[in-house]
Amino acid sequence: MPIPDRTHRRDFLQRSAALSAGALAIPYFVPGSALGLAGAVAASDRIVFGSIGTGGQGRGLLNGWLGMDDLQVVAVCDVDTSHRNAAMEQVNMKYGNKDCATFHDFRELLARKDIDAVCVATPDHWHALASVAAANAGKDIYCEKPLSNSIGEGRAIANAVKKNNRILQTGSHERSGDNSRFACELVRNGRIGKLHTVRINLPCSDGHHKKAQLLREIPAARPIPSGFDFDTWMGHTAAAPYSEQRCHFWWRFILAYGGGEMTDRGAHVIDIAQLGMNADDTGPVEIKAMGVVTPGSLYNTYWDYAFENVYANGVRVIGSSQGPRGLKFEGSDGWIFIKIHGGALEAEPASLLKEIIGEKEVHLGRSPGHQRNFIDCVKSREQPVAHAEAGHRTASVCHINNIAMKLARPLKWDPVKEQFLNDAEANALIMPKLRSPWTL
Repeated sequence: MPIPDRTHRRDFLQRSAALSAGALAIPYFVPGSALGLAGAVAASDRIVFGSIGTGGQGRGLLNGWLGMDDLQVVAVCDVDTSHRNAAMEQVNMKYGNKDCATFHDFRELLARKDIDAVCVATPDHWHALASVAAANAGKDIYCEKPLSNSIGEGRAIANAVKKNNRILQTGSHERSGDNSRFACELVRNGRIGKLHTVRINLPCSDGHHKKAQLLREIPAARPIPSGFDFDTWMGHTAAAPYSEQRCHFWWRFILAYGGGEMTDRGAHVIDIAQLGMNADDTGPVEIKAMGVVTPGSLYNTYWDYAFENVYANGVRVIGSSQGPRGLKFEGSDGWIFIKIHGGALEAEPASLLKEIIGEKEVHLGRSPGHQRNFIDCVKSREQPVAHAEAGHRTASVCHINNIAMKLARPLKWDPVKEQFLNDAEANALIMPKLRSPWTL
């Protein structure tokens, strides 16, 4: 399948932007009759796309990209040959050809001038390096949640996106759910009265949690599998011996690479709390948190945690590892619970869920789907539902709680300067030390 001409595609995107209205506007499509293709989108008008990180999540997202007629995937990248080849076959099977390019180094993929946008679905510790490089290369970005693996890296992503006038969608897909958006509209329009508390439920009771909690040692070093570039996989983090428990999927329970359940599902649940509180550009000012680490384990993220975040307006966000997974907005006149995942709603009084949001009230719009919303915004140049600043602020709350658990003491945070107050030890954890030759 031929690669679309970039000049024609840019003209198409500019026309789309001129005709689009609002972040969630209905996308503009050229009629098939005008193209002479019986409803198909011409190759010259498709978003040309590359995927960076093609493990389980990356290939799952790839299914979504491949289902869009106005998008063409032309390249995939991964440091694991088996993942890379599986993604290549997935793309070629969809298009019925053998044209999908494969890359070991994401910088080579980003150097392709024809690529408009990329998906970053690497382990969390690679989100910042890949996303900043993509923004600097002029690409729009869909980056999996959490947006970053540290506060400083998240700020670097948001700054690079703004500097380069790029579109970024954080993969906090629960934000695109109709029920989540409706519930947040109810809260922001005062339907539960004055909001005073948000309760966050982040249980660690799934099968993979239980398996991870059983590991009570540092596994012995094992031979690196053929076709897996483990040194590049580690990236800027400290060099470590290879073991299966350290890498694919399980990395999320090692603080160097991920943040445990706090940044895994927490990046969904806390994200909806931020939306409902109208806090996409801020964060808490006071933090208390405690958690349990399995003694002697390779996995040093936290279980059985409890945290309390106080915002400048007095709203308290109280979290625990209790179930069911979701969040509860509590106000002076009622409450609303949002289940994560799925978005099922409960409320007291139940009549809240039948409310109609008035014409002059706060409307959050509706998303056509998280991945679809991103592509629509690539065309319109409007901000997507989980834009870079929102993704950064949500991830920051998760990281702040992890830092408070690590230091085992209350902290005070300045959400404007993005610094802890009078705490050099905490501020030293805002940004990791990057192993050479990687820089940000």
